[in-house]
Amino acid sequence: MRRALCLCAVVLLLWGVTLREERAVLSSGVPQGRWILIEIDLKRLTLYEGKQVIKRYPIATGAWDTPSPIGVYTIIGRFKTEMSGFGTRFLKLNVPYGLYGIHGTNKPESIGSNASHGCFRLRVKDAEELYELAPNGVKVYIEGGAYGPLGDGLRTLHPGDRGSHVEEVQKRLNLHGYDAGAADGVYGSAMSRAVLRARAAYQLSAADVVDAALLQKLGIVLFE
Repeated sequence: MRRALCLCAVVLLLWGVTLREERAVLSSGVPQGRWILIEIDLKRLTLYEGKQVIKRYPIATGAWDTPSPIGVYTIIGRFKTEMSGFGTRFLKLNVPYGLYGIHGTNKPESIGSNASHGCFRLRVKDAEELYELAPNGVKVYIEGGAYGPLGDGLRTLHPGDRGSHVEEVQKRLNLHGYDAGAADGVYGSAMSRAVLRARAAYQLSAADVVDAALLQKLGIVLFE
């Protein structure tokens, strides 16, 4: 259960807190009522009622270049449809940087792999069942690997990229006074200006890119 709760303080990781220390900070219990834990690395979605497991489903998650969001979100909408790429059911999450949800799929062979554009795919019958069990307002805790919002590791970021990696870099740029705008997870014009200012200040090449050199200067590093 502690793994889900780690998401509440993932920003601690960017300050040099190890995963073990982060878990120790957040050992005060589990969410009340019904909630969902998605484990990207295990390709698994679990529906809980407090500490009790109600249902567990295999899933497909985002491909490398279209990663799934990481963090704590809420189911805010839903729709039923005829069979499509969304299967027959869609649960919308309040991810600020794009349309992401939990849904069925017309490609059941993709379950268990990194295959989607960032959404979480279930088999059609599983999505239909979850649709009835998880009403709007249910919290969804998504963890992506050993490094909190950084998932399984660091990424090189370019203008137009979206996701939790972008959001964390925006927070760090703002912290260092480079004004990347709102930490909305979108590598837009404000972030581009901040990146260029930061790279100039750190005497890095004048490229609009968040690479390993800039991440290190910003203090975004991985700890085992």
